[in-house]
Amino acid sequence: MRSMLSFGIACALLGLGCGEGVVPAGEEGAWQVPAAAEVQQALTVQAGAQAQEDLTARLASQVPEREWLFGNVAHYTYRLQVGPSPYDVLVVHRVVKELLPWHALRGGKAVFMIHGDLWGFTSAFLSGARTQQVSVRQSIAAYLADEGLDVWGMDMRWVNVPLGLTNFDFMANWSMETHVQDVRVALSLARAMRQPGLGNPDRMFLLGWSRGAAVGYAYLNAESQWPRALRQVDGFIPMDMAVRFSPQDDQQRQWACDRYVQLAQTRSQKVYEGGLLGTAPGTTVKLIGQLASAAPNAPSPIPFTDGSGMAPPTNRQFAIIAAAATGSLFVPRRLNPMTPGYHLTAGIPDTSTNMPEALTFTRESYLFDYLQMSAPYQSLTEVVELEGQLCGDLDVPYDDHLKDVRVPVLYVGAAGGIGRYGEYSLSLLGSTDVTVRIIRTQSSENSRALDYGHADLFLASDAKDRVWQPIAQWIRFH
Repeated sequence: MRSMLSFGIACALLGLGCGEGVVPAGEEGAWQVPAAAEVQQALTVQAGAQAQEDLTARLASQVPEREWLFGNVAHYTYRLQVGPSPYDVLVVHRVVKELLPWHALRGGKAVFMIHGDLWGFTSAFLSGARTQQVSVRQSIAAYLADEGLDVWGMDMRWVNVPLGLTNFDFMANWSMETHVQDVRVALSLARAMRQPGLGNPDRMFLLGWSRGAAVGYAYLNAESQWPRALRQVDGFIPMDMAVRFSPQDDQQRQWACDRYVQLAQTRSQKVYEGGLLGTAPGTTVKLIGQLASAAPNAPSPIPFTDGSGMAPPTNRQFAIIAAAATGSLFVPRRLNPMTPGYHLTAGIPDTSTNMPEALTFTRESYLFDYLQMSAPYQSLTEVVELEGQLCGDLDVPYDDHLKDVRVPVLYVGAAGGIGRYGEYSLSLLGSTDVTVRIIRTQSSENSRALDYGHADLFLASDAKDRVWQPIAQWIRFH
């Protein structure tokens, strides 16, 4: 076994390739990866380039899981232990065209994708591979790979925490900084796999959706202070997210303050797990999808208090409302969402209740499956930190050096999600090459409750034309 590991390291260090990703017979999953302490030590800014190259070469020697998607496109998964807890596991994904099985095509540009709340990489960016309601090609990661891009991404650690736990002390120190470090490890692995060898100049585009965009901002904020040789990103694509609100949007800032106060109070009680929808937020979302799929016309057992006075909804109606009037889920907690009229998917309102009765752009059955893909848990500290940052009451280190970030930027917003409220955050960067693309179907901001939604960017039947093609084109020209 030692000789096989040494062989893999030598190949990576010498830049020989040596059959990238080939699985030796009987050896799948058997190769050893570095200890968590070694990962963290080698990836500090103070560590030399040689130490980081040695580490990433060893990471690259791990044999991944492989899933064929269609044609010559496959999905690879790496699992890396990066901390002392059994749940300190970094899962890295790659979706790429192959020359042969286990042999990825090389030479194309690469993009690294970071998901947001509730849904991990596969659920957010490759959901077509987890449902029978749409083709696997109707997933942004699969589409970009089929277009010749080398697509990478990761799961935040909480995504793979199994259902049924009651003690979340292991999440006590998980924070935005944890995700920043994980992005760095994952980018190092991706670069080592793409172009093995010392002095690797290959850098990647960083795409973040929702909270993943906030992680992207935080990562670039840190990377801007590193020596140029250690920087790994050459372009940034934040999707539908803000990290600061404009002074003209003080109402949204105050809403963030309200969320921050409530969540920080919860966190002060040594509660380490939870999100904007409370503890175990994904279990409720998953249940909404399960009920809508299994018994769409039965009365929903989930309490519904939106203040509209409408009759208790059916399971189907509840799922449609949760997706197309997402702000209604915040009512029981007496909170507001990030923006007015915020929703995941655009809906068509019922004329008698003014609540959505159908979806506009996303297939209904696809939505129900998508809701069931949610991860059960989330680490609470990262949520508290971002709300404090949006409020301005919490001094966080994640935006101290944004003016030093000078990579090209493409902001893609959904007019019914965060939309134009994410534009101010762009002004905090030092970038001069900035493109803004808001996906809008309504003529007025006053109709944002009916406009393209936060998750329509990935789920909508026309997302390929409206969203993914322009992203691919922007990457090609940068």
